[in-house]
Amino acid sequence: MTTPASVARYVMIGGFLGAGKTTAVDRLARELTERGVRVGLITNDQSSGLVDTALLRSRGFAVEEIAGGCFCCRFPSLKDAADRLIDEVRPEVFLAEPVGSCTDLLATVTYPLRRIYGDRFRIAALSVMVDPKRAARILGIAEGRSFSEKVIYVYEKQLEEADVIVVNKIDLLDDGERAALVAALEKRFPDADVLLVSARNGEGLDAWFERVLDTETIPRATMDVDYDAYAEGEAQLGWLNATIGVTSPEAFDGNALLARLAEGLRNRITDAGGEIAHLKMTLDGSGPIGQLSVVSLVNNESEPDLRESLLGEIPGGSLILNLRAEMNPETLWTLVVDALRLENQDGLVLAVEHEEWFRPARPVPTHRVSVETP
Repeated sequence: MTTPASVARYVMIGGFLGAGKTTAVDRLARELTERGVRVGLITNDQSSGLVDTALLRSRGFAVEEIAGGCFCCRFPSLKDAADRLIDEVRPEVFLAEPVGSCTDLLATVTYPLRRIYGDRFRIAALSVMVDPKRAARILGIAEGRSFSEKVIYVYEKQLEEADVIVVNKIDLLDDGERAALVAALEKRFPDADVLLVSARNGEGLDAWFERVLDTETIPRATMDVDYDAYAEGEAQLGWLNATIGVTSPEAFDGNALLARLAEGLRNRITDAGGEIAHLKMTLDGSGPIGQLSVVSLVNNESEPDLRESLLGEIPGGSLILNLRAEMNPETLWTLVVDALRLENQDGLVLAVEHEEWFRPARPVPTHRVSVETP
């Protein structure tokens, strides 16, 4: 590995699909850049063609994407991505966002980094971010749809290994809901600190930024993980990525197109008995307006959230769709095709250029470092 001019800080932000990790990475990267700190970002997914990567690159950040498996299973690729970023921008801080269905990150990523490259990286405390509505349902303090027990196994293991549990989107909670969720998390996961933030409006971010930038992870006993249960939990999730060309004889409202597609997919998945983990789409306009439109949906009950908007109508563009749901991936693709077909009218054409859908393969870490109780 290329040696940076000084020891860089490695910040890994984990958490389940839909927790708001990319928004948080974006805010932290912007904060560091404004301070004059060089940053390099590493995104990660089971497949290629990520909305997250497109969004972060549109901000002007140096971003490397690791596809085809989590950091734990693609450890040499993590090293190579860091090398490329060092050659490009010589980061003082690396911000890494692992796959949202991945756990056991301390044993398979943090501890190997410390052992093999400890002279090159200072490893920040592991932050695990949660969506408060999803967390409340899984912890049994709120009613509503949730995942199967096998998926929840992975979710809870993520929280068990956290140094810091970051409750995101607290702007969606009242004071009573905040207090109840914090109490439930502290009782269930007493070894983790619980912080409340809103990556969208900035509430609580300073305290979290200070924690990850000024403290390092402290080795503790390696968490017990049943890799059979872990693999079964991940395999319950359907994974779908698609790139879609959009053309029209007349300019159209790209923001409205994304909102309609998100709503249509939500309704179809709900009717078919599936549970959405996260749906993200971007539309990059091909005309003089070069801004992205970005929509997100994190469960079956919420409305599409237009996170970024095109400033005006566009003649066409490139649409990236990332969909994760507890559902057969082939069925997911059928529902996507049906939703796209409905939009092909009045001259508007949505043509699939690339698609892949699958269930995640069994995790096989490159390294797994066992640490005994101090």
